[in-house]
Formats: sequence, C-alpha cells, structure tokens
Amino acid sequence: MQGKVWKFGDNIDTDLIIAARYLNTSDASELAKHVMEDADPAFVSNMREGDIIVSGENFGCGSSREHAPIALKAAGVSAIIAPTFARIFYRNAFNMGLPIFELKEAADIDEGDTVRIDMNTGEVINVTQAKTYKFAPIPAFMQALVDAGGLIEFAKKEIREKV
Repeated sequence: MQGKVWKFGDNIDTDLIIAARYLNTSDASELAKHVMEDADPAFVSNMREGDIIVSGENFGCGSSREHAPIALKAAGVSAIIAPTFARIFYRNAFNMGLPIFELKEAADIDEGDTVRIDMNTGEVINVTQAKTYKFAPIPAFMQALVDAGGLIEFAKKEIREKV
C-alpha cells in the first residue's frame, strides 16, 4: 500500500478520531464524514482514498469504541503508523480490518510525504525522503484478519470453508 501522509501528534484519542456526538449511528459511511474532525476539520475533505496516518505515541487511547477504526477505514485511510497504539484500539483496528504498524521512527516521517508499506518485507519506505524503516512483523493470524477485511469477514470465511 502507498499513500500520502497525514501527521498527528501523541495521544490521539478515540474522541478525536470520531467525536462522541456522532456515535448515534453505526453507518460507516456516515461516520467517515466526520473522522478526525476535531483534530483537523479539513482532514476528510483533503485526504484521498489510500492515504496513511502517521501519529505519535499512544494512538487510539481513550474509550474502547469500535467506531474509531470503522470510521478511519470507511474514510479511506489505508493504514496507520505510530510508535505505539493503545491496546484496545490495536485489537479493534485488526478486528475491523484496518492495518496498523508500530514504527519507533514514525516521528521521522513528515506530513505530505509519500510512504509505501511492504508487509511482506516488514518495511515502511518513505518515497519522498528515500528512507526505509523496518517494523515488527504482524502476527500471521492478525494479518489474516486484515486480509479478510476484519474479524466478521474472517469468521464467515472460516464457516464457509468448514461447511
């Protein structure tokens, strides 16, 4: 996957990802219209399908709502790179099929850079800066969740294969 970088700081909580005032719906396309609105009001109108968020420490902290990764994925964010993620967000992201990557050098990537993520080699390639970073491999089971589009689609596939 490859996309333009949108940069956010440390401790981006789930209220900044999708504000509580929008949680009266579970419609992913409706949630997508408001993703990151309180952190950057122009984000949704300026980002493009496939763009990548790069953040500081502890991305996704706060409440355990699944709406956050659902909204990001529905808005077209293809991946998130950060040095660390809140544990509940980490799991929710994979359950929703949103790939996330822990990269301690995330701060070295600038907003507007183009990055390519190669999951097979475990690399984030900053095309703009001509730099390559290694990330810890995603466990095979979690990669299968992303490949299937999330936990529900993964489970459906497993059931179909057993019938």
